[in-house]
Amino acid sequence: MTDAFIYDAIRSPRGRAKEFGGLHPLTPQELLKQLYDALTTRTGLDPQQVGDVILGCATQHGEQAGNIAKSSTLYAGWPSAVPGMTINRYCSSGIESVALAALKVQAGLGSLNVAGGVEMMSRVPMLADDARVFKDPDFAARCRMLMMGNGADLVASLQGVSREEADALALGSHTRAAYAQDNNYYTSIVPIQSPGGGWIDKDECIRRNTTAESLAALAPAFAAAGAAGVDAYQLSAHPQLGAVQHIHTAGNSPAMADGAALVIVGGENVMDAKPRARILSSVVVAADPTQVLSGCVEATRALLKKHRLKASDIDLFEIHEAFAAIAVMAHRELNIPLDKLNVNGGVIALGHPMGATGAMMLGTLLDELERRNLQRGVVSAAGAAGTGSAMLIERC
Repeated sequence: MTDAFIYDAIRSPRGRAKEFGGLHPLTPQELLKQLYDALTTRTGLDPQQVGDVILGCATQHGEQAGNIAKSSTLYAGWPSAVPGMTINRYCSSGIESVALAALKVQAGLGSLNVAGGVEMMSRVPMLADDARVFKDPDFAARCRMLMMGNGADLVASLQGVSREEADALALGSHTRAAYAQDNNYYTSIVPIQSPGGGWIDKDECIRRNTTAESLAALAPAFAAAGAAGVDAYQLSAHPQLGAVQHIHTAGNSPAMADGAALVIVGGENVMDAKPRARILSSVVVAADPTQVLSGCVEATRALLKKHRLKASDIDLFEIHEAFAAIAVMAHRELNIPLDKLNVNGGVIALGHPMGATGAMMLGTLLDELERRNLQRGVVSAAGAAGTGSAMLIERC
């Protein structure tokens, strides 16, 4: 099979998912157009060469409906001959889009693709698609589909993660992200121009005034849903637990955000630009749906096992902070040292534009591998219903 390489990975800043957020005035297509333009300028990419565009998007509704991968390339003025496909692997869609682009290259189904994702949560809110599986409790129970926060609380209960541990991880995420931002470590960011003429060039969700005391003062966010029946459902699947401990709050949960990311994936010597990394492998798993979010840990475990690797064999990990307990679980179960895990902060601090997050994390990983002159990294993200995707890359 042909090797698949990453030629470039760029992203927008993450905007706050509010009407006053910096990216809110832009439609998803307008945001993506600026990234497409930046991609061609930075690399010399000829859109005529692109065999496919694959984008992740978790809420394909309204402005994000109608196959945004295709509509956005047309909006950007790319040739109409360039196909487009939009996928939904929940919050791991961004990684999965890159994996699919790589698989097409490896299988000889086109030598050059663009992958990534987009989610404008201030304009198309989570659950705006009115999916029955998230709105009808009886139907959700039949499908074993639970909301993410309740799954995170179950993971915390099974893992024995305390509120203090979860808050400490969240505080560390903000501290690391603020330091990385101050030192310009996020080199994959492309400044985005707003319709009013200003520029958005920094992630907006980092809360620099976060303290252990401010985090401790926040109320649990998912206890009411638990009391309404979710706890009883989860406990029926995990009878060894006496109760579900509700430790997650707005402070140790991912921040909702707007954003987009693009990655050029191609075979060897298909561009004049030098590739930045080789995609060595990817996996997708479906873990326990009652835990909802443990898939990123299980995907990472499966990826390491597939290649007979240990955490000590990997230089850096970017693992989805899909609520604090998930990152604590990854640290504990996979023996990942904290100085290798989300070293520049995670989505608790930076924000989580769902369909784009995985591709954004990939860019962050590659930026930091290059900055530290390291070689090998793993990126992994959780989706709903226990799904998870992971990818192993190595710098060229």
